[in-house]
Amino acid sequence: MAIIDPLAGVAGPCSFLQPIGGNGSSPIVAKSVGRGKLIGQTNWNTDFFVTQPYSSYKFFFTANSSDPNAQYPVEAYMKFSDGSNLQVVNTLMNPPMGTGKMFGPFPSIPGKQTSQMNFKVGASNDPGALGFSYRISVQGCL
Repeated sequence: MAIIDPLAGVAGPCSFLQPIGGNGSSPIVAKSVGRGKLIGQTNWNTDFFVTQPYSSYKFFFTANSSDPNAQYPVEAYMKFSDGSNLQVVNTLMNPPMGTGKMFGPFPSIPGKQTSQMNFKVGASNDPGALGFSYRISVQGCL
């Protein structure tokens, strides 16, 4: 008779990852979708430090504002120390204000050292998405 472990496949304790460029006081980043630029940086990308090996990762997204007619492209990537990356989220969202979504957990990739997790929230070609505000965070789980 086989013994079934009720915790098999369940992620262990999770910790919030710190955003790159943050002041260390909060792992939650609040942003607004701005216009893209032909040259220079947009505010669409946010990276989070991975400071130790984790078995899986979770991305959290919450809408602070919303336009019922706009679509918001949301992407998430695992970045690796060898310069490669893996897209784990690629979706269009139209979240009501105050609602959130968890993406994952996404398992670590064998043979790869994860160095950063990246969230990208943009406006695409939808002018109604400009000014959309949101909160994001990432957790690593043992």
